[in-house]
Amino acid sequence: MNQSAVSQDVNHIALIGNFLPRQCGIATFTTDTYQALRARFPDTQVDVYAMDDHPGRYAYPEAVTAAIPQHDLSAYVATARRIEESRAQVLWLQHEYGIFGGEAGGHIFALLDRLTIPLIVTLHTVLEKPSTSERTVLEGLLRRASKVIVMAERGREILERVYGASPKSIAVIPHGVPDRPFAEPDAFKARFGWEGKRVILTFGLLAPGKGIETIVEAMPAVVEKNPDAMYIVLGATHPNLVAHEGEKYRDSLKARAAELGVGDNVAFIDAFVDHDELIDHLQAADIYATPYLNPAQITSGTLSYAVGVGKAVISTPYVHATEILADGHGVLVDFRDSAAFAREINNLLGSARNLGRLSSRAYARGRTMIWPRVVEQAMDEIATSIATQPRRLRGSGDTDTKVLPPEIAAVERMSDSTGMLQHSIYSVPDRRHGYCIDDNARALMLMSAVPELDAATRDKWMTIYASFVQYAWNPEARRFRNFMNFDRTWCEDVGSEDSNGRTLWALGVTARDARESKHRDWARAMFDSTATLALELESPRAQAFAMLGAAAMLEASPRHELATQILRRFPDEHLKLLDAARRPEWGWFEIVLAYDNARLPEAMLRAGIALQRPDLIACGIDTLEWIVAKQTAPEGHFRAVGSESFGRVYAEPLPFDQQPLEAQATIDACAAAFDATGDARWYDEAKRAYDWYLGVNDLDLPLATQRDGGCFDGLMPTGLNRNQGAESILALQMASCAISGLSIRAGKVAGTQRDVA
Repeated sequence: MNQSAVSQDVNHIALIGNFLPRQCGIATFTTDTYQALRARFPDTQVDVYAMDDHPGRYAYPEAVTAAIPQHDLSAYVATARRIEESRAQVLWLQHEYGIFGGEAGGHIFALLDRLTIPLIVTLHTVLEKPSTSERTVLEGLLRRASKVIVMAERGREILERVYGASPKSIAVIPHGVPDRPFAEPDAFKARFGWEGKRVILTFGLLAPGKGIETIVEAMPAVVEKNPDAMYIVLGATHPNLVAHEGEKYRDSLKARAAELGVGDNVAFIDAFVDHDELIDHLQAADIYATPYLNPAQITSGTLSYAVGVGKAVISTPYVHATEILADGHGVLVDFRDSAAFAREINNLLGSARNLGRLSSRAYARGRTMIWPRVVEQAMDEIATSIATQPRRLRGSGDTDTKVLPPEIAAVERMSDSTGMLQHSIYSVPDRRHGYCIDDNARALMLMSAVPELDAATRDKWMTIYASFVQYAWNPEARRFRNFMNFDRTWCEDVGSEDSNGRTLWALGVTARDARESKHRDWARAMFDSTATLALELESPRAQAFAMLGAAAMLEASPRHELATQILRRFPDEHLKLLDAARRPEWGWFEIVLAYDNARLPEAMLRAGIALQRPDLIACGIDTLEWIVAKQTAPEGHFRAVGSESFGRVYAEPLPFDQQPLEAQATIDACAAAFDATGDARWYDEAKRAYDWYLGVNDLDLPLATQRDGGCFDGLMPTGLNRNQGAESILALQMASCAISGLSIRAGKVAGTQRDVA
């Protein structure tokens, strides 16, 4: 067999599933898949990530790169990082309900949603009548997968009919079987003490759904005509069953055999045998029986193995059996029909010719399913998925982007007479989440920043957003509330420190920038009556927001005492934070990165300008240079610090999920650096951050929807988060205002672009 030219391009696969020594069919399948890939494609690196139901119990072999504790959500996220960092080209996921944590195994999406590589999914179960959560999970897999593999045509049919899957997304590849030569059973029987016996074998984890009692009930009629017949039940009891009731089921089967007078003709081997020993047991059997009770069972590895070594099979007509045993490759009998099993077993044991013919036909069918052929088919699907994944739109990072004119249509879409709503489903406001002061404070600042806005529109929205801020003030607690329900009831008495600091910032900016004196006067009065709360803030970001508000207030009122007090206090505290957190490779105020990072150097720069303190300006420049470097991809474009980076101590930032807020904060900080130094390079850095909105980013996808001023909520590993919440829309619009203003101050000509999707 020659490796296809396409599959030669596949050199690194990540493989997720259960893995031996865990005792279950998925573990055996994943292990066999790994070994077949390594044997057939020795130049391809295969990293195994084993799903682990009992961390610490299994002594995994070196083939396992890492284990994923089933119920530890953070482990799924960490594994996604590891897979991305490994530069694997594709993820091949073995899916079965029950091996992943969360409702119906939903934890797996914490991993899948953070990968940029193609996903191949092998479905070991396809439910025709799923529960709501089971449907949600499978439909999620279908949306994400480049290709879904099933092992039976019925699986394809159910995916198309029940789940609406595209036929092009589905591949039918049979369950792999070992490549063993055909052998006569008597050559293996002595090893197991079965000399002189006619052996009927069933293999697998013992559980009621396997229907073992059906054949136990058939054995009296079999023994009557074939006294040398032995029914061997090979396999340990399913671990979940043992945990709930011990060996009750096994003991009941033994008791029933004894009651029927066939106790000496029915033997139970309570063991989970390894791969080679299983095949030897199969080859020692004369007949393989699968009396399973579930007609919808689409996959049976044990049935595939039996056919693969040429066993005459008698089975109930579950889905996999009807397909693999079709056209005379086995015998089918009805569910729970012990008399039919007895009849067919006796027919085969009574005719060496018929038994031999059926075995030969089964072996011929099995040759089409040997593992080398199965992984070749899978590798072709993998290679095609890699080759056809969306191509990067650019490679040089030199896309000519311009500046979008401010456009508040999306802001108005998200606003009503109360204020600006927080979230949306796509572009439609989601009223269930109500409002927050964070977004209304930002919107208030935007209304002063947009240069071309008719007076009536500006007045209307400034008044609404200012009214929200005013109503949010809780005089008893001397704090602003943050979250409000859609019915205008507050969710809390006191908002977060960051929301309070951000509100003070908006008040200072409005006092300085509002076009009408009535709004400036209101903002100053509100600042005067509330800003003492700033002196009690402990969060560095909340302090930075308050510093930005105080710096703006000093521009509006140069001798403002409270603003001066805020600016004199917090910068020195931030210098101490920087000294405490600093390491040779870590020049930052905190030992972790979080959201809105560039606001910290921006606040130091604005404080330095306002207080005429070169040390604060120097600190702002140094820390801004550090964070800008962390936000630069190897290709040179802006890469926002991903939210998955938040809270990782002294760790390099991760690329996803990237939020619009980070680009805006960087632009504002670069504008402050330019104002402090006059160095034109800060315009270039700001423009690089701005271009992120227009598609100069890790995925080459624009987040801005220019026609209405909208902005998608984030850049995910698999594409855009296509919701358009208030924070994202405001970040884009304020960024457009900021970069336009900076371009004027820096002597640049910032044109506009009107053809962004």
